[in-house]
Amino acid sequence: MYALGVQAGPALSFAASCANSLSPRDSTVNKLPKICKLASRPCTARASSSVSTEADSSVGRREALAGVAALVTGVLSSNNSALAAKAPKGYAAILDNADGYAFFYPFGWQEVAVKGQDVALKDVIEPLESVSVSIIKTDKTSLQELGSPEEVAKALVEKVLSSPTQKVNLVSAKEKTENDRTYYQFEFVAKAKNFTRHALGAVAIKDGKFYTLTTGANERRWSKMEDKLRLVVDSFTTL
Repeated sequence: MYALGVQAGPALSFAASCANSLSPRDSTVNKLPKICKLASRPCTARASSSVSTEADSSVGRREALAGVAALVTGVLSSNNSALAAKAPKGYAAILDNADGYAFFYPFGWQEVAVKGQDVALKDVIEPLESVSVSIIKTDKTSLQELGSPEEVAKALVEKVLSSPTQKVNLVSAKEKTENDRTYYQFEFVAKAKNFTRHALGAVAIKDGKFYTLTTGANERRWSKMEDKLRLVVDSFTTL
């Protein structure tokens, strides 16, 4: 369930289908969870909430992170309405208590069923503007067991989050610690024949689960969407 990996129409490319031919010579890929053993289940029902707020072209990431921190601190007593109320202007919230994660996303994006993804949402007008979360089981207890942020991101971007026909460039990768939880965040550009997608990702491990969140937009709209998408990635948290 890795990767934004299923194409649902010519414009809707969450990235690429899970590659069945991961190179055995790539030690980092070999250490990653068995990402090609995807569950065939569609997106399942979850505890999620959306709040209709006035769109704001410039939303501070600190506001989003403060909301997520409050959610994590009070997760046992939190409910959907409470999380929705913490969403910054122009954003809605996904809270999945069953699978243990939460994040904010631009208000108005619609949920779509994508095989292999726990949840996927996209803009109905600009379908390359999307976010999805996938979850697989892992016997690893930390991201460090898989490698450095650069090693893990490079393996994902080149082997999983893109198709063999795309030209991919890893822009950056870093480690982030929030509320004693470690995340790897990364940025990459995937160039296909008919479009170029600028994307951001975050991965985490908790309680035997390997989480991958990926969001992105068409390169031509990156300057407009960058801050919004970075807020999405920064807001992603395991519960």
